[in-house]
Amino acid sequence: MTTSNQPQSDLPPKLGAPAERALAGAGFTKLEQFTEVTEAQVKKLHGVGPNAINKLKVALEAKGLSFKAE
Repeated sequence: MTTSNQPQSDLPPKLGAPAERALAGAGFTKLEQFTEVTEAQVKKLHGVGPNAINKLKVALEAKGLSFKAE
């Protein structure tokens, strides 16, 4: 049995280790959190590149969500 104190994440798999570390370090664990920030703000995180942004966009759109408007 594994017990974890970390919140369950619904971020897309295979974002890449640098992006995963950057997002975790900024406190992002749920897709819904990205509706409160712009795409440009997320792009500023060191380790988050175009590939991670595209995967986040696809995951957000699948849930009917999007980044906050610029």
